[in-house]
Amino acid sequence: MLSIRGASLHRDRRELWSGLDLDVARGEFLAVLGPSGSGKTTLLRSILGLQPLSGGSIRVDGHPARRGNRRIGYVPQQRPLPPDTSMRARDLVGLGVSGSRFGLPLPRRGERERIDALLTGVGAAHYGERPVGLLSGGEQQRLRVGQALADDPTLLLCDEPLSGLDLANQRGITGIIDRQRRDRGAGVLFVTHDINPILGLVDRILYIAGGRFVLGTPDEVLQSRVLTDLYGTPVFVLRAGDRLVVVGAPDAQGTHHAHDDDSVGHDAAGAHA
Repeated sequence: MLSIRGASLHRDRRELWSGLDLDVARGEFLAVLGPSGSGKTTLLRSILGLQPLSGGSIRVDGHPARRGNRRIGYVPQQRPLPPDTSMRARDLVGLGVSGSRFGLPLPRRGERERIDALLTGVGAAHYGERPVGLLSGGEQQRLRVGQALADDPTLLLCDEPLSGLDLANQRGITGIIDRQRRDRGAGVLFVTHDINPILGLVDRILYIAGGRFVLGTPDEVLQSRVLTDLYGTPVFVLRAGDRLVVVGAPDAQGTHHAHDDDSVGHDAAGAHA
């Protein structure tokens, strides 16, 4: 579903990473980890055709990356909508179905049925007529996932979609995304600062840090030896109950941090044992 060759990214004359070769197969779940400023979101934007890489090529389903590719679904980070937003929940999902037309469209019969199916699929049918501004963050995020799934995408890009959500909503959102992967064979790229909610779903991890990257299974990547080599400074992966905690990983500014099991901040990742 996705093929990246020789990709490199520079920012302010600084190389963030280079030489990235990556293939994502149908139904594969790949997590993308790393400190803030390492280029994770830029990688997603490049796949979406919104921002060129500094070098290399990206092909989606055999075709060059381009803006507006409806074979790609995009789930952004959860950001609360203003309380006075008058758009209904079904209207927000409907933008994914018919949003290519100018303005807020009036759905036709087939589109209304598709919107109803999407609302049901993400567990939002019971609040489909409510104004989105009155919904909780988790309810709003379900609608964004529904919007991303409107065209039954073969590649699903998720940019920290669980940020700010409680555990129950994290489980709900990841369950919906995993169902699209299993039932429809969609490849998933999931950018996150905390791998704990998705670790049981992840096939491979792309960990970007310090101008370098490592790619492998969770067991291969989340090791003290591997992350120490990646960061070029001592980093420890420790067990804390049923979790693994990365300690000593520097952020993008070079400050070293230890992270507890409640938050991995912007610099490292916790993981279930």
